[in-house]
Amino acid sequence: MAFSYITDGNEIYRRSFSMIRSESNLERFTPEQQTIAVRMIHAAGQTDLADDIEFSAGVVGAARSALEAGKPIFTDVTMVATGVTRKRLPADNRVECLLKDPRTVDLAHELGTTRSAAAVELWDLDGAVVAIGNAPTALYHLLNKLEDPRVPRPAAILGIPVGFVGAAESKRALADVASGLGVEFITVHGRRGGSAITCAALNALATSKEII
Repeated sequence: MAFSYITDGNEIYRRSFSMIRSESNLERFTPEQQTIAVRMIHAAGQTDLADDIEFSAGVVGAARSALEAGKPIFTDVTMVATGVTRKRLPADNRVECLLKDPRTVDLAHELGTTRSAAAVELWDLDGAVVAIGNAPTALYHLLNKLEDPRVPRPAAILGIPVGFVGAAESKRALADVASGLGVEFITVHGRRGGSAITCAALNALATSKEII
């Protein structure tokens, strides 16, 4: 028996996004935020994810302006870095994960933390876009680092780590302190998150076009 199915990738996206918009409660988001949320929901396969997504007011504009200016993206894990659709990036932006940098291991031992958190010490935060999709320790370390007013501010933090230990708490902390730290953010409250959702948000921020 031969199965009949849709083979056009763009048509699959169009139908998927249409279904998400009809089944999700997106009313509290601005039109720009809705575009980001739709892709995040698409990556999760769960329309109720919309209830847990939080955007700071200026995050979409800040992230897009940074990317258009050629600023880099720093990620906590390789899965996020490799999940970025390069043709969507407006300025052939660098996408860096420093988890395997030789300096990271020594820093982790020195600081008594995970490699994901230690790698934050190597990020050039000034105006960058930060995407944390796996490690709550990296998000906590970044927030602690930004408590120092001398540390340059990233343009936007996508703080969407997944898990049972520290994930929900680190994301709540991001939302609670971001305005005081002078940073824009996107997060997904609760235990849900991960590389796929984080990549989806990044890819949506990279261009206003839903489909390329």
